[in-house]
Amino acid sequence: MSMSVAEKPVAAPAGYVSPQLLIDGEWIGADQRESQPIVNPATGRAMGQVPHATAQDLDRALAAAERAFNSWRKVSPRERGRILKRAADLMHERTDEIALLATLEMGKPLFEAKLELHIATEEMEWFAEEARRTYGRVIPGRFGETRFTVVKQPVGPCAGFSAWNFPIGNAARKLGQAVAAGCSIVYKPGEESPAAALAVARCMVEAGVPDGVISVVFGIPDTISRHLIASPVIRKVSFTGSIPVGKHLIKLAADGLKRTTMELGGHAPVLVFDDADMDFVLENGVARKYRNSGQVCVSPTRFYVQDASYDAFCEQYAERAKKLRVGDGTDPDTKMGPMVHGRRRDAVEELVRDALSHGARLLAGGERIGNEGFFYAPTVLADVPDSARIMNEEPFGPVAVFNRFSDIDDAIEKANRLPYGLAAYAFTQSVARLNRLSDEVEAGMLGLNSFNIAMPETPFGGVKESGHGSEVGIEGLEAYLVTKTVSLT
Repeated sequence: MSMSVAEKPVAAPAGYVSPQLLIDGEWIGADQRESQPIVNPATGRAMGQVPHATAQDLDRALAAAERAFNSWRKVSPRERGRILKRAADLMHERTDEIALLATLEMGKPLFEAKLELHIATEEMEWFAEEARRTYGRVIPGRFGETRFTVVKQPVGPCAGFSAWNFPIGNAARKLGQAVAAGCSIVYKPGEESPAAALAVARCMVEAGVPDGVISVVFGIPDTISRHLIASPVIRKVSFTGSIPVGKHLIKLAADGLKRTTMELGGHAPVLVFDDADMDFVLENGVARKYRNSGQVCVSPTRFYVQDASYDAFCEQYAERAKKLRVGDGTDPDTKMGPMVHGRRRDAVEELVRDALSHGARLLAGGERIGNEGFFYAPTVLADVPDSARIMNEEPFGPVAVFNRFSDIDDAIEKANRLPYGLAAYAFTQSVARLNRLSDEVEAGMLGLNSFNIAMPETPFGGVKESGHGSEVGIEGLEAYLVTKTVSLT
């Protein structure tokens, strides 16, 4: 593939491991095959190449997944769990090296990458433990000696796809859930952050996952997805990423009536009432908004603040945003890193420009930082009208947008205005308001007086155009199981 001057390979940074394909237990490098550069977003310079899988590679991965499934499904849940726990231990032991890969590829600060890995290991442990509880049930018959048994069985070989923003966590979810349920999986992570995702797969292989149970491939996303989903081998498709791509994959899966789990984009509203703990919301709202440079599907984005508190809240939020130290994620003083690539930064820049043209007020940021890498300042926009694109399109970047509301009816209407329904947040001391918000805000995950909306035991997923199905929790494992009723006389 052709490369610009900035993308020509350079010496890899210390600690960076060249990505490979993993197919049927074999690790395959980029030599003598199509590949694309992996760019360090803090410098804008290439640090390696990610190999592309050929059609023959994909067919080999599918054949391995079909063969391995027939044996892996028969391995006891207890043994599958033992292997996954060992994989989680290996991930924990390699925290520093795996986190560094995510920082070099994604740009996120090292402390964020380590937190991501910690959560991923906890989720891997949860899958290991929950696999032992894939229980069925026995139902007495109504006539004679008939007995009904309901059993849970693995759905079959799966195809998994995920975005680049949480390469460790996404890999742990896609691979861990499928393997825990007794499925095999061909997984395509984002090409922007391949080595971090591969590090999770390597821990699983070294922990004892047999050849063929997991394969990891890279390439042109549409080419890979069409090939895998069209195969009769694949029984389920799981995707984490944007709404347009999710809709496309659902259409592909529909031809084979394949089960799908879709964790898609969001545009999370934050409702701040006059009686909220303002210092808490400010401190945590800034931290959560600019985590991973705002490249988070559940990132708080549309801040609606009640009239009496609006002006002061916007001003204080902007002052806190201005104090965030932006820089290379490997610098321990960095609080926010670069965006993943220039295209993402350009898209955010255009959304900000559009909002300003519609009358929004710029309170902080709104500009690029430095002359190398893909840095964009933490940005705050006030009085953003609904006509602005950023109030209707997920910014997926370090931009918080503000507008006001009058009462709870107005707040709920604004929160539910968009077709998105992944995450939402609300802050008030009124129990009556909390109860009503709990009932009426349309979101798969709702944080009331909290920005913490997920842990391994709880389902992660959205409603409306933010997708369907859940990852993690009991529901995450159920997504990889089918239900069979057996009548025995």
